Amino acid sequence: MHAELTRAAIAQLVHEFYDDVRRDPQLQPIFEAAIGDNWEPHLARMVEFWSTVMMATHEFQGNVYGKHMALDGVVPDHFQRWIALFETTAQRLFTPELADEFMLVARRIAASLQYGFFGRIVVH
Repeated sequence: MHAELTRAAIAQLVHEFYDDVRRDPQLQPIFEAAIGDNWEPHLARMVEFWSTVMMATHEFQGNVYGKHMALDGVVPDHFQRWIALFETTAQRLFTPELADEFMLVARRIAASLQYGFFGRIVVH
């Protein structure tokens, strides 16, 4: 269990979380349609993203909102499942304090994207 934030710990979170996403019958089709077999660049970007968000590394540059708004077939249940998988992974890998920090950020991101897709928050 990680008691401190490091890039290696974030990379582990990203890789294990997306391994779960790729096995998930609800989320896998959405990600497959968007990413296909091109997972390595996506995983590297997600490590940059979470490092930037959690450690202020400023590695990530991109339009998270715009990229997600271009996806087809996203429904409220996808957010419920994404949050559940992410929370399980964060809690497994990090101390409760760090897992809570990740979840605070993840819920904010989910809320922003949900407003864009549905005009409301569906996950609390």
